[in-house]
Amino acid sequence: MSDPILVAQNVGMNFGGFIALKGVSVSFARGKLTAVIGPNGAGKSTFFNVISGAFAPTTGSISFDGRDITGTPSHQFARMGIAKSFQITNVFPELTARENVRVAAQALSERFQLFRNRDSYGSLIEKADALLALVGLGARRLRRARELAHGEQRSLEMAMALASDPKLLLLDEPTAGMSPEETREMMNLIAKLAEQRTIVLVEHKMKLVMGLAEHLVVLHHGELLAQGSPDDIRSNDEVKRVYLGQGTAGGHA
Repeated sequence: MSDPILVAQNVGMNFGGFIALKGVSVSFARGKLTAVIGPNGAGKSTFFNVISGAFAPTTGSISFDGRDITGTPSHQFARMGIAKSFQITNVFPELTARENVRVAAQALSERFQLFRNRDSYGSLIEKADALLALVGLGARRLRRARELAHGEQRSLEMAMALASDPKLLLLDEPTAGMSPEETREMMNLIAKLAEQRTIVLVEHKMKLVMGLAEHLVVLHHGELLAQGSPDDIRSNDEVKRVYLGQGTAGGHA
């Protein structure tokens, strides 16, 4: 891979005596959608937390856009060009959808002022409305976040993540808790977003990512088991053994 946007090199993560990750080395291609998959307990969430800056790895390094970011505080990631969305929805319930996205955009503005004149919000509001339209919430922009359905709140969180115009979007199980219809809508949205930016998606439902991801990384017991194209993963005997049961790509853990 000649120009990866994100590189995890020999990453290990220990919690006391428990080894959650062991020597994981993965490069993520620029402009591609890569899915990190594996059965429950594989280390996916820990790996996500490491590459998103929530945890500093016990061993190894993380680099982004050619820069070593190992141990960099996660709150600095947005300014570097990395946005993330976690399993647990993180929105301001009493604010409207528009206000949630506007605040996310405002927080990254060099001109941010706590008591700025309301009239000066114009460009931020325009940006918020455009992002809400992109994620399918244009007609719901004036609804309070708590009034939105679960799937809509996840879409709102996606719009908030996009407010920083990220080069890299990290998504941790974005369909968690969603109905089948909400899941389809979210995966369609992710496919649309992947046309314009690099996405790394952590997901345990292999059926969801097989038709979407261009590259897959499979973790098992905290180690890298396999990586490759969807066809490579489908035909990998080790992946079938630990993940797919009878070898059907629709299985999940």
